Amino acid sequence: MSREEVKVAINEMLENIPEEALQEVFEFLTAVKNQSSDNFNTVKNLRTILSEDKQLLEKLAK
Repeated sequence: MSREEVKVAINEMLENIPEEALQEVFEFLTAVKNQSSDNFNTVKNLRTILSEDKQLLEKLAK
């Protein structure tokens, strides 16, 4: 996707998410904007790990 296509897709998503999620998205984007690329990669990897653990915990809870 081009940069413009990504922006349009993000704007469309933002129109359909709950109000409380908007604040989380804003805070995440602010954090990304203020970080170096190395630090961003670390945060991205941590988010992936936490997401994978969440899915595992949900499976174990069933």
